[in-house]
Amino acid sequence: MQNLFLFISAAFLFTFIFGRILEKIRVPWIFAALIFGLLLAIYNPFNSITDSQTFTFMAELGMYFLLFIVGFEVSLHELKQKERFILKSTFVIIFFEAIFGSLIIHYIFDCSWLVSFLVSLSFASVGEVILIPLLDEFKILKTKLGRAIVDIGVTGNIIEISMLIIVSILISSHNPERIYVTLASLTILFLLTIGFVHFKREGEQFRFMNVDTMFIFSIFILFLFLSIGTYADAAPLAALLAGISLKTFMHQKRLDLVEKEVKAISYGFFAPLFFLWVGMSVSIDALITYPLVILLIVVVTKSVKIIASYFLGKKELGKKESILLGIGLSVRFSTSIIITKILFQEGLIGVELYSVIVSSSIIFNFIVPFLFSSLLVKWKIVNNRGIYELLKSKI
Repeated sequence: MQNLFLFISAAFLFTFIFGRILEKIRVPWIFAALIFGLLLAIYNPFNSITDSQTFTFMAELGMYFLLFIVGFEVSLHELKQKERFILKSTFVIIFFEAIFGSLIIHYIFDCSWLVSFLVSLSFASVGEVILIPLLDEFKILKTKLGRAIVDIGVTGNIIEISMLIIVSILISSHNPERIYVTLASLTILFLLTIGFVHFKREGEQFRFMNVDTMFIFSIFILFLFLSIGTYADAAPLAALLAGISLKTFMHQKRLDLVEKEVKAISYGFFAPLFFLWVGMSVSIDALITYPLVILLIVVVTKSVKIIASYFLGKKELGKKESILLGIGLSVRFSTSIIITKILFQEGLIGVELYSVIVSSSIIFNFIVPFLFSSLLVKWKIVNNRGIYELLKSKI
């Protein structure tokens, strides 16, 4: 029996060391865990550990905690108040990316139109959390360009919620006897979410509780939702709804503190194991077989985002800023990878398509931050010598 603790220790050491290197080129350190998983996909001497129920359970917890954090970013109240430009841009970009992505996936991988559409929607998710530190560093987070990137990314989360609902129903449709259980479970989840919204005033009473107590309460809510969601094979959706519920129920100051605690336990332990798990599931043979398809997906999806952003944003933001908007929106993070992983786990997509999508996501997250920051300086949108030197020192 191999030592699980030693394996996790080695994985975190690799993530720590290689993650610091990735940060130098503005790629989130957590992708070091994904790269470690890809290395294990080539040769894995730890099969008895990585195939164990214990490791799988911890990796799945990483997925649930990431979705829980995404739920904190979704504000139903703020969504109603979004500018017309933000809402229009979000849906137009997602629509065209879904159309072109569906065509590629349907005709190359012979998937059904519904599955092709769901997979292509995962392309449209935006990893705004990757760009926020970069936007903040260049002092453009609160500019029109910075707010547009963040707002479109957050608004796109509502599309991701819809995707998780459809995936949950699609999974249950393979077993007609489970349809009623699934619908009942989903109904209870949404009623609980609505209940938290309506009891927001009662949530004000929690504002004076200490952070430790609120953290325990938050974890209770997460696992309560997960327990209900498992009956509908919808635990990922349940984790997302748990985050949304706490967002609407808890006082903002307490929520900010609890979110820091949740992020600490998520990114500090569970999320790296999830990304490691994702990387190990990739088929190296598929990457060798489909390099041109990976390139095609990268070129098409990036082109669609940039072209759509240009025509939608050139009057609102300016020509150069609208191109930067499209580049920024091309970055992907946890949600798109999570949705792809769920589809693969449930047998709705094959290992070839799964490997291609994960690989294209990795390429995006390596290219986008570097290209985005370089164009900011080159086009003098950030015209500051000190920041320019900072940029050069980190490249």
